[in-house]
Amino acid sequence: MTRITVLGGTGYAGSNIAREAASRGHDVTVVARHVPRESLAGVRYVTGDVADEATLASAVDGADVVVEALAPRGPLAGELRGVVRRLAEVAQRAGKRLGVVGGAGSLLVAPEGPALSETPGFPDAFLAEAREMGDVLGDLRASDEALDWFYVSPAANFGGANAGERTGSYRIGGDVLLSDEHGISNISGADFAKAVVDEIEEPAHRRARFGVAY
Repeated sequence: MTRITVLGGTGYAGSNIAREAASRGHDVTVVARHVPRESLAGVRYVTGDVADEATLASAVDGADVVVEALAPRGPLAGELRGVVRRLAEVAQRAGKRLGVVGGAGSLLVAPEGPALSETPGFPDAFLAEAREMGDVLGDLRASDEALDWFYVSPAANFGGANAGERTGSYRIGGDVLLSDEHGISNISGADFAKAVVDEIEEPAHRRARFGVAY
């Protein structure tokens, strides 16, 4: 059993990860601003503000692995990069593993680029978020070697509007966006969560980003 804390565990990605981890018997704590009306079985909920150093310290102290699944929007727009920097510092000092859920925007559409967020047609509404999460990845790559981290990017069509169903299978990629034979990049919330918890149980990406899609 692994003690897993999920920051932003009431959001789409975070709640799927918390559900998957709890279903496997892990000790799961979700840190969020508000407790959801419907809680997940086997998940402990703690309210807190990630801008508060004490909240970050408590989240790390009670975990073996901390998963950051917050979105850089709303009150965290333009602020999430700083939150992850502080979280990384706390995790490094405590010797804990840090997982970061990023978006697909920083993935490359071909080995030579460009990034998905730099291609025509990428939604303007998500451009700032993609850039901020790209900066978060850059900070992790430039961090001290003592920090054990992984950064996972979902398929391009990942999200609540395309929740999909659990298939129990997925493909793992690197920095290049994964698509199927029809050029479609999909992953369900449940299968994305399976990939994240698989990585927690059997680490294969130390200080690296990986992508997940069908």
